[in-house]
Amino acid sequence: MGKSAADEKILSYNDVVLRRSDLDILSGPYYLNDRIIEFYFSLLSSSHPSEDILLVPPSIAFWITNCPDVDGLKDFLEPLKLPDKNLVIFPVNNNDDVSLAEGGSHWSLLAYYRSANIFVHHDSNQQMNKRHAMKLFKSVVGYNGGPSSTSNDKYQECIDTPQQVNGYDCGLHVTATARTICSWYESSENKDGTDLWFSALKEQVTPSVVGEMRQEILGLIKDLMAKQ
Repeated sequence: MGKSAADEKILSYNDVVLRRSDLDILSGPYYLNDRIIEFYFSLLSSSHPSEDILLVPPSIAFWITNCPDVDGLKDFLEPLKLPDKNLVIFPVNNNDDVSLAEGGSHWSLLAYYRSANIFVHHDSNQQMNKRHAMKLFKSVVGYNGGPSSTSNDKYQECIDTPQQVNGYDCGLHVTATARTICSWYESSENKDGTDLWFSALKEQVTPSVVGEMRQEILGLIKDLMAKQ
């Protein structure tokens, strides 16, 4: 496929623009890019329209992690209204080069649950992104509360996170994990922080479910394309 065909815009959904090349990624056993994860997070946000929930796009999460200017970060975070959110989900990427768009080779997920004052890192490849998740946590933790609050938030590596069975499905694990956590949050009767979503992940983020997500996301995109 030529460059112009690969770059062809095929769908605009909320603020996300997908291109022909994104369909190719979903059609084969390939590593998910930023746009596909951002699209799915946007779709989840539409499916779970609670003001308590925030799914952060990959580009925003990357900038929070790597922003060199503390004052600039404060202004950057303000529109996200983090102090008003009870559940915040960040995609984590292991790209260390801020000048390289869509770099990195592994995705994981950092979930913040205010009711338990905890950030939980879910990595489908043996905590490969632990350093990057911790860097994101340290960047954002001071901005979670109000202007005069002192954060008591903790960081946790979930060692029981379902693991990927190949070298390219880390992004699908992020989408499946985000979906499961959002569903758990809306259906859970225990919002006081004593019960988290870990058992739901074990039950719902299985190799077969993750494997099916490629075609599921592809089908969602094609349905939306047909409605344009």
